[in-house]
Amino acid sequence: MEKTKQIEKHKPGRGGKREGAGRPKGGKNLITIEGLLQQVYTQAQGQDYEELLVADFLSARQGNDQGLLLKYHNLILNKGMNSLAKIEVNDSEDAIESKKLAFADALARLTGIKQE
Repeated sequence: MEKTKQIEKHKPGRGGKREGAGRPKGGKNLITIEGLLQQVYTQAQGQDYEELLVADFLSARQGNDQGLLLKYHNLILNKGMNSLAKIEVNDSEDAIESKKLAFADALARLTGIKQE
């Protein structure tokens, strides 16, 4: 006996593009960060999210919950340290002029344009 493959015909309504499916054009996100923070503020009776975060951190610290404390420390270090870490560079006028000339020279070599 020989096996034959039966090819099923495409059933309407299965797969592919469907009329009216998906997000409508011009549709907006229903959830926003601002909206979430406002809900937290409202439901926390006027406490900001940062205040709640600090209170929860202190609660975990007082309860000696090491796992939760580690998560809070990671959160603070990952999010907070980026904004706290600043590098300030003070260059003299001579150093700035030297950098300008070196940049102009490198750009000239890259583009093949001779400096005047």
